[in-house]
Amino acid sequence: MPAVTPHDLLVLPRLPKPAPAATIRTVRRLTTAPRGYEGEGFPVRRAFAGVSHSELDPFLHLDQMGEVDYAPGEPRGTAWHPHRGFETVTYMIDGTMEHRDSHGGGGRISNGDTQWMTAGGGILHIETPPEKLVMSGGLFHGMQLWVNLPRAKKMTAPRYQDIRGKASTLVATPDGGGLLRVIAGEIAGHRGPGSTQTPITLAHVTLQPGARLDLPWRRDHNALVYAMSGKGSAGAEKRPLRSGQLATFWTGDTLRAEAAGPRPLELFVMGGRPIGEPVAMHGPFVMTTRAELARAWEDWKKGRLGVVPAKRLAPERKRRS
Repeated sequence: MPAVTPHDLLVLPRLPKPAPAATIRTVRRLTTAPRGYEGEGFPVRRAFAGVSHSELDPFLHLDQMGEVDYAPGEPRGTAWHPHRGFETVTYMIDGTMEHRDSHGGGGRISNGDTQWMTAGGGILHIETPPEKLVMSGGLFHGMQLWVNLPRAKKMTAPRYQDIRGKASTLVATPDGGGLLRVIAGEIAGHRGPGSTQTPITLAHVTLQPGARLDLPWRRDHNALVYAMSGKGSAGAEKRPLRSGQLATFWTGDTLRAEAAGPRPLELFVMGGRPIGEPVAMHGPFVMTTRAELARAWEDWKKGRLGVVPAKRLAPERKRRS
C-alpha cells in the first residue's frame, strides 16, 4: 500500500503507553464484509453490512473499493448522481480517482489523498478514474465512508475538501512497529487536517508483523476498526481479525490491535460521538424523517439539488467490443 509513509519512523512523535488504570476496549461484534458492485461495476466490500445503526452512529456506510488490478479498458466509476443530508469521505490508497460536483468542487486523489464532500442541502457529483488509467489499467484500492449530519446541519451549504496525503499527521507506536496517519479528529493530541461537521476521528494504521497498537480513545466516542489487508487480533481478548472484517467495540479508554502473519496489518480506524437521532435513509439521501426523505427525492427530480455544468459533463468513453 503506497499511502504516505516516512523514510524513518524513529523521527516521528510517539503514542503514549496506556496508563495502568486504562480500560482496553473489548470487541462487541466481528463481521465479515460481503462483496458487491457499485456505480458502473467496480467491485466493493460492504464493511458495515449486518451491523446495527446504534453501533455505527454517526457513520452510515463504508465501502472498500477494490483491491483490484484492472486490465486496460476495465476501470469504472459512477455516473452523475445526487446526495443530501450527509458527507462522503473517499480515501485513496492505490490508483487514482477524480471527483467533480455541481458546486464547482473537484480534484484528483491518489496514494493517501482524501476527498471530503459535505453534501448538506444537496449536490450532484461524479467519481471516475482518469482517462489515462482507463486506457492503461492498473491497481485500484480505496475506502469510501458516509458520515451522517445532525438534523440541524442537514441543509448546510455543500462543501468540498481536497486533503493531500502529505498533510495527514503521522505518529508512530512506542516501539516503532506501527504507523498512524491521522486524517481527521485527534489522537493523543495529534490532530488530522480534515474539518468535520460532527466530532469524529479517522486514521489509517499500518502494523508490522508482531507489532501492537494501543490507541488512546475518547470514552464518549464509539470505535470501529476495519481490516483492509493482513491479519491479527483486536480487543483486550485478542479476537482474531483478518482482511475484510470489521470489529466494533464496547466502551473503554484504549483500542488494541496486534498484527500476525507475514504481511503488515492495514487498519481503517473510525470513531465518533453518536448523534442519537432517527435516520431515514434511501439511496443517495439520508434524512431524519420519511417526509424529509420524500422531499429530497422530489427536489432532485425538479432540479433543485443542482445542475451539472456543461463544462463538467464527462465525455462519452468508447466501450470495448
